[in-house]
Amino acid sequence: MSNQWEIHARPQRAHIVPLLEGASLPTSDLTDDAMKDFFYVGPATAPVAIVGVQLYGVDALLRSLVVSPEHRARGLGQRLVEHAEQHARGQGATTVYLLTTTAESFFRARGYLVATRDSAPFAIRSTPEFSGLCPASSTFLAKRL
Repeated sequence: MSNQWEIHARPQRAHIVPLLEGASLPTSDLTDDAMKDFFYVGPATAPVAIVGVQLYGVDALLRSLVVSPEHRARGLGQRLVEHAEQHARGQGATTVYLLTTTAESFFRARGYLVATRDSAPFAIRSTPEFSGLCPASSTFLAKRL
C-alpha cells in the first residue's frame, strides 16, 4: 500500500468524532488524552479509518474500529486491528476484548472468540463501553495475544 495508508498514532478527537458518529460508535467518553493508544489512517484532519485500544495491565479493550464506507475492502480495518494488537502486546497485554453489534464475523475471522460477559476481567467490566455505552445486545469477544 502507498504511504497515504500509513498508520499514525494519537488522532485529535475533533477530527475523528464525525467518523465514529457516522458508524454509531460512542464518543462521549473520548478525550484527546484518552486517545493516546488510538491509531488512524488518512490525513490527520480527515482520517478514513480508526481503531483504539485501552490498556488495563494484561487486559486490553479494542474499540472504535471504523473504516469510512468509501475506503472499505482495502484491508485497512485488518491492518489497524493487527497494529492495535501488536501495540497492546508490546505494552504487556495478553488478551484483547471487544464489544460489537455489527462486526462479529470480521473479528471471528481474525481469531476472536465469543465469550460470556461474566468472564470479562474486572477492569474490562468497569469500562464505560462495557458498563453502559455499548448495548447489552453487543457480542463480547476475546483473543489471546
